[in-house]
Amino acid sequence: MSAGGLRERKKAATRQALHDAAVRLAMEHGVENLTVEAIADAAFVSRRTFSNYFPSKERALLHRDRTHMARLVELVRARPEGEAPLEALTRAAEQLGGERPESAAEEQSYRTLLLHPALLTELVATYTALERDLAAAVEQRFRAGPDTALQARVLAAAFLAVLRVVGQAALEQPDRNVADFIRMATPATWQNLR
Repeated sequence: MSAGGLRERKKAATRQALHDAAVRLAMEHGVENLTVEAIADAAFVSRRTFSNYFPSKERALLHRDRTHMARLVELVRARPEGEAPLEALTRAAEQLGGERPESAAEEQSYRTLLLHPALLTELVATYTALERDLAAAVEQRFRAGPDTALQARVLAAAFLAVLRVVGQAALEQPDRNVADFIRMATPATWQNLR
């Protein structure tokens, strides 16, 4: 194994440890009582190390969302070239759902935590960046035209809304298949997007 590969794995492990500590402390003491110092202490790193990985406690708390959404963009880009935009998004989301190891209870706790008003600004920034990246990933799947970029942006934004609603529905009905939820939540009119 190369030194670069080991170094990257150690960085990923530290980033994950900081995120896990932030989530655990926020659940135990509340988001409003969470401090960078407490997160760093719980992860056994210095305040400076924390700052090397995250610019804020809010960013540390949202690391899971940023990681999952970056993975969604990767999966969309990896879909077969001729696949229609909506199909690529749907298949990528299904694959991502199968990769997520969190239990329904863990996911519910995390989602509840994200409803805290102190996280709103960072949450909006996270999803705005994702929407832009997702639109870029699907834009190449549309027929070229003057409105292609706009169509891709609208589809990305709408699909993220579907995922948000489907995610909540899946938590409320864990025995149901997430892929079925996605397909039920996608309006029939979208099926013509090419």
